[in-house]
Amino acid sequence: MSDLYREQILDHYQNPRNYGTLDHPDRSFEDSNPLCGDRIRIDLKIADDRIVDIRFSGRGCAISQASASILTELVKGKSLDEVRELGAQDLLDELGVPISPARRKCALLSLKVLKAAAYGLNEWPS
Repeated sequence: MSDLYREQILDHYQNPRNYGTLDHPDRSFEDSNPLCGDRIRIDLKIADDRIVDIRFSGRGCAISQASASILTELVKGKSLDEVRELGAQDLLDELGVPISPARRKCALLSLKVLKAAAYGLNEWPS
């Protein structure tokens, strides 16, 4: 693993971007990974079908929290359609570090939560 990317993960974990909650978000979604205890909530402010502000909150391992921080920076200003098209590999590429199969759910929890918020879901479909 490149030291640069390792430092990026630690930086986003220790100094998360867009951390917190929004007053009166247009959309919000929260979910967890019960196997490891990671929990992420994402709040969105939307104008003209674009994300004009985004915040995340939660707790978990360095990978889940850094992933959420990186993801919020990636999507701010993007349209909801662009967000809906984001795939798992897009976020994994942004992380820039190899993620083991056991840690994929940690790394991708924020993407799952963001997509649910982008679609306006109140709960994840069964």
